[in-house]
Amino acid sequence: MDAIQKIKGFADILPPESGAFVRLENQARRIFGLYGYKEARLPILERTELFARSIGEETDVVQKEMYTFPDRKGRSLTMRPEATAGVVRAYVENGLHAREELTKLFCAGPMFRYERPQKGRMRQFHQINVEALGSSSPLLDAEVIFMLAQFLTELGIADLNFELNSLGCPECRPAYLAALNEYFRGFDAGSLCEDCMRRKLTNPLRVLDCKAPGCRELTRTAPLIADYQCPACREHFDAVRGLLDADGFAYTINPRLVRGLDYYTRTTFEVTSGKIGAQSAVAGGGRYDGLVKALGGPDLPAIGFACGMERLAMLMPDGEPQAPDFFLAAMGEASLNSGLLLTQRLRREGFCGECALAGKSAKSQMRQAAKSGARFCLIVGDAELEAGTAQVKNMVTGVQESVGQADLTQYLRK
Repeated sequence: MDAIQKIKGFADILPPESGAFVRLENQARRIFGLYGYKEARLPILERTELFARSIGEETDVVQKEMYTFPDRKGRSLTMRPEATAGVVRAYVENGLHAREELTKLFCAGPMFRYERPQKGRMRQFHQINVEALGSSSPLLDAEVIFMLAQFLTELGIADLNFELNSLGCPECRPAYLAALNEYFRGFDAGSLCEDCMRRKLTNPLRVLDCKAPGCRELTRTAPLIADYQCPACREHFDAVRGLLDADGFAYTINPRLVRGLDYYTRTTFEVTSGKIGAQSAVAGGGRYDGLVKALGGPDLPAIGFACGMERLAMLMPDGEPQAPDFFLAAMGEASLNSGLLLTQRLRREGFCGECALAGKSAKSQMRQAAKSGARFCLIVGDAELEAGTAQVKNMVTGVQESVGQADLTQYLRK
């Protein structure tokens, strides 16, 4: 019978690569906790309507990339393509807005998009998401960007570029969209890629987000959103930039930065690296001040970001795997049970260790001890069982001495 293969676009993440994901999540919990964020765990499956209403009917994600199917009762369900919509749904459904003025949440887990698998972005990929709901202050924008930068820095990732833009608000964006429509009216069929020919009619802002070289060149002289911003949006963005400048934070303004989802407003940002190929974005986000209301909640502002875990793992320096403190070699069948019980006692004392589970030869077990990378090999045979001792061999120096089993905790700590 043939072995079953994994689905195209889905990857097995095994040791040692999985260790990078553990480090990412642990660092997220530590850094985000310093800023008052708490972890949320949300469903992978949501009603399709949630993403259609939040991400936007005319986005590529909703049009072409979602894993959507009917359940047994005919309800349309979707495997989440991104996390923000689910966080906002949970925020509204559980009434978090009524409990606190500002809600700070983060989550981590798999997302799903049916697109061409590529380096650092499979059809099942993983993200760390941060969402802050309830404040419109530009101070929160700056704090979120500072937190993201600290997170990436303490992961040991260097040479990253922070790009910023402001997308305006419902008050000033219509005038900008009208200017874009006028600009694109002169583009003949075939001058833009097939997707952008559709986008220019349904959502012209998305054309600026296209990565196709021909589209980028043709839109190089497109109107800039900064020229159409209302005074409130301009004041908000100036305040964010002023805080970043006062901190000496390095960033560039990218007027083409629109992100790929419809819910973004005002401050948007993206972090890119030149070390992972064409798909250079490793993190990005921004404000989504109208999304809570659009999903049935009160009219409250919010801001957030997402980090691609696969791409961050590619940029992180290799971590040192934890070496076991000991390996217990059981010399003889009689010592196997006692060896396991001694190993358990040492584990409960906080030591990392393994033990022999079968009565193999002394030579084989010493090879196993060396392969494990353990600092010490504890050797227990008939004589040690009778005396209540263990032979302790330092695997670096080769020095071996007899230690009472009752004294092993103190000996290993020392």
